Amino acid sequence: MLRDYQKELELRVEYIRNCLKNAHSDGIVFGNSGGKDSALVGILCKKACDNTTGIIMPCQSRRNYEEDTVDANEVADKYGIKTLTVDITPAKEAVVGEVGKVTDLTTMALANINPRLRMITLYAYAHANNLLVAGTGNRSESYVGYFTKHGDGGYDFNPIRDLTVTEVYEFLEFLDAPMSVRTKAPSAALYEGQTDEQEMGMTYAQIDEYLFNGPDNLPNEIVEKIERMHRNSAHKLGKANVYFDNVSDK
Repeated sequence: MLRDYQKELELRVEYIRNCLKNAHSDGIVFGNSGGKDSALVGILCKKACDNTTGIIMPCQSRRNYEEDTVDANEVADKYGIKTLTVDITPAKEAVVGEVGKVTDLTTMALANINPRLRMITLYAYAHANNLLVAGTGNRSESYVGYFTKHGDGGYDFNPIRDLTVTEVYEFLEFLDAPMSVRTKAPSAALYEGQTDEQEMGMTYAQIDEYLFNGPDNLPNEIVEKIERMHRNSAHKLGKANVYFDNVSDK
């Protein structure tokens, strides 16, 4: 394994408790999507704070209502995480209906409404109950900008932001998380049949190889794609100066 996960567990639990103490918050809320990242965040937060709530937020995609909800509940049941469900489909339909009156919405514009509505939901619940919102994004996604700005990219703290996908899976194995979460194809389920790796055109293993060891063992086209996605997502990563430097260099 890449890390001492017992030590990682202790350090991350302490980190979460310090976040709560410094913010004078009563607990934590996170989006329980039924995926690997939200499972790990939920487990860590529950170990740090008993008042941890996971909200399942299905939106249009059949997978949201079926497989993802089943897996989310399995994780919650195993670790004793309080679970609520908020169906955001009517909210999306309302947004699309009104914005659609003034412009034609592209496929990605439509897809990115989902994570932004989910973050609105989490913060509304958090404010009503004096909670912090836990983020669920990992290092691999972050490096290539595979997240939605002001959606899953928004949070009060994120206890796994430095972990690659490889490390997330190893951590879940250490914690004996349900196999259903550890073996399913990563997907935000933004539309029917969507998977992360298919959409990116490369695997997380390739991204992690780049992050761990550099570009030497990867095909040139994969290296170019990783580096291009990283450059193009500078605005998402709080690197506006880098982004504009890149533009001026062309």
